Amino acid sequence: MSNAWIYPFIIAGGILQAAGAPINGELKGALVNPWLASAVSFLLVTFLAIALFWMQPTPLPTLDQLRGMKWWAPLGGIVGAVAVFAGLTLVQKVGVGTLNGLTICANLVASVAIDHFGFIGVPEHPISWVRFLGTLLMVMGVALVMRF
Repeated sequence: MSNAWIYPFIIAGGILQAAGAPINGELKGALVNPWLASAVSFLLVTFLAIALFWMQPTPLPTLDQLRGMKWWAPLGGIVGAVAVFAGLTLVQKVGVGTLNGLTICANLVASVAIDHFGFIGVPEHPISWVRFLGTLLMVMGVALVMRF
């Protein structure tokens, strides 16, 4: 099977993620309570994940795999919830460009650090001057989006 779909899928995810904050902001506006809006948003994701799991229930982890799992491995959803909550509560205050620009920029800076130090179980990918320059240009680009 070809891997040609990988980058277009990631790009589509990024495009959809850009729309996620204003969509969630609209949900929060309609439901008023940001915690209720977050719950509704994640409830829909939970139902989708359960439906997809029912359609393809294997493979399942072994007991040894579960025992070997890092304690922090299940926390990814909570980490994502912070971004969703920030988006639905702040997009109307700062705008989509600023919100997503800061989110993506912070993501890139943290990602380069995670790669460089091999945090969270990823293989080390030392920073080069080219990666540093790319990160710096991203920070400068987001600063321009926020300023103008």
